[in-house]
Amino acid sequence: MEALCGVLGAPPVPQGSWERDAWFVSTAALRGTAEATGVTPQGAAEAPAEVADRLAVRLRATPGVRRVDVRPNGFLVVEIATPGEIVDELLAAPAAMPSPRAASAPDSVAPWPDFPRTWDNPGFAVRYAYVRAGAVQRWARDLGVPAGVTAGAAVRPELLDGPFDRAVLRVLAELPSRRDSRDPGWAAYLERLAEVYHAAVERASPIPRGDEPPTEVHAARVRMGEAVRRVLGEGLAELGVAPPGKI
Repeated sequence: MEALCGVLGAPPVPQGSWERDAWFVSTAALRGTAEATGVTPQGAAEAPAEVADRLAVRLRATPGVRRVDVRPNGFLVVEIATPGEIVDELLAAPAAMPSPRAASAPDSVAPWPDFPRTWDNPGFAVRYAYVRAGAVQRWARDLGVPAGVTAGAAVRPELLDGPFDRAVLRVLAELPSRRDSRDPGWAAYLERLAEVYHAAVERASPIPRGDEPPTEVHAARVRMGEAVRRVLGEGLAELGVAPPGKI
């Protein structure tokens, strides 16, 4: 994502379900002149389609990019090879600080209440996903997932390739463009992230079950949960809600 932003000047937006292929779409070529995107010398103005062609050349040379399509309207559609690398980028970046508006907002402005603590209440689902992701890290250690792996060493992002893993990655990939937006839509975003994370924990377990030995896939999923927890914590803080320690 960082490399894509370096070429495009702004975060692209994920497109499609990502169940099979991981695509982003960008309107970078439509946002201004070629000078603004830094792709042509001497500030010469170009049509969006020409700017898109130039950007596509740079994108195709970017590590991790599998394919770039240029649409007739100047939109760029970019496929990345290993969507699981988004987890590493999110966790490597410094933790985001709440905006000044969010820092001064009381809990009473939250879009949903803490109670009732049932699945019909999105506020419970979001808060529980935050707590659950932390619990998964503790359970993983207790069940023998190596601590060094869950901390990031030797984790293989390409193993996050199942449909439930991909669904989580697809929502996580929205974070940079939402941060860049004037209206991030935090509440709806956190609800979707919590929904796909709960499904992933239930259907593609990040911890060994029964006599199952810990594997690299478990380690990758635990690390993905760490990224989910960080993003949920950021979003809750933006909404003026203190992330819960336990439920």
